[in-house]
Amino acid sequence: MEQRILGRTGRPVSVVGLGTWQLGADWGEVEDKDAVAVLDAAVEAGVTFFDTADVYGDGRSEATIGGFLKDNPDLDVFVGTKMGRRVDQTPENYTLSNFRQWIDRSRTNLGVDSLDLVQLHCPPTAVYSSDEVYDALDTLVADGVIRNYGVSVERTDEALAAIARGTTASVQIILNAFRLKPLDEVLPAAKAAGVGIIARVPLASGLLSGKYTKDTAFAEDDHRNYNRNGAAFDVGETFSGVDYETGLQAAREFAELVPEGITTAQAALAWIIAQDGLSTVIPGARTPEQARSNAAAAGFVDQADDMSDAVAAIYDRHFRATVHPKW
Repeated sequence: MEQRILGRTGRPVSVVGLGTWQLGADWGEVEDKDAVAVLDAAVEAGVTFFDTADVYGDGRSEATIGGFLKDNPDLDVFVGTKMGRRVDQTPENYTLSNFRQWIDRSRTNLGVDSLDLVQLHCPPTAVYSSDEVYDALDTLVADGVIRNYGVSVERTDEALAAIARGTTASVQIILNAFRLKPLDEVLPAAKAAGVGIIARVPLASGLLSGKYTKDTAFAEDDHRNYNRNGAAFDVGETFSGVDYETGLQAAREFAELVPEGITTAQAALAWIIAQDGLSTVIPGARTPEQARSNAAAAGFVDQADDMSDAVAAIYDRHFRATVHPKW
């Protein structure tokens, strides 16, 4: 699989990574053995980047990855984790003391002395511009407990603030065919600054798989059920913040663009990989088959790039007026 340098980390990572939120919680139950099978299938398919967070299953996702890497010590997998969502979301909680506690917990879960990449996990907007926060993160790098730091953001203005700092290694942002705003300024700014871009929610929580209908039912503990109106966290994390019925219609139109021999999900992922300035995209997978299929999307970039004008037209028709101003 193609490898790209992940911004200021200097590390090459696969253009298709693996998001592991679903291995912890919030997407329905996943057995431990099934989670390990997904990790194994992803690596066999060429994936070299795992994205996790301390809040996914309250550490379960990190611990699963840590156990997998301990059992496979020869693998060269770069792991990005995230911190900050296990406390009240106030800027005052983003302190060096708290960072140390959170990082020590993640190091234990992952079984490492130093974390490859730690990302602030969609904190309050003011945090992205705080000198004290970046000084604390620099201290942790100097101490050797983390090697690099980045941010995960909800909004483009937050991404631009982090990129401007000069020490941010990477920015993780929602980018998919239903969320085009990052293409306007964020990706160009990141490329110019040498900051990596990690695209998350690439399939709009599954809408861009083309498999959902108005009758699709989601488990009670699946955020696609309980967070459709943003009751638990930012609604943009669920179906990219688009109205579900509108998303179904747009997904049908997207599916009509897909060339033969490619699944709708693969085309959606390949289109993201084709965007200038993109480092890696992190679809989740609940089965080994999904992990392998997602990884195969890296081979369809040229075909998907030809869809760009039509993708923009779908976005303009259905989402620009409602989605573009929010994030």
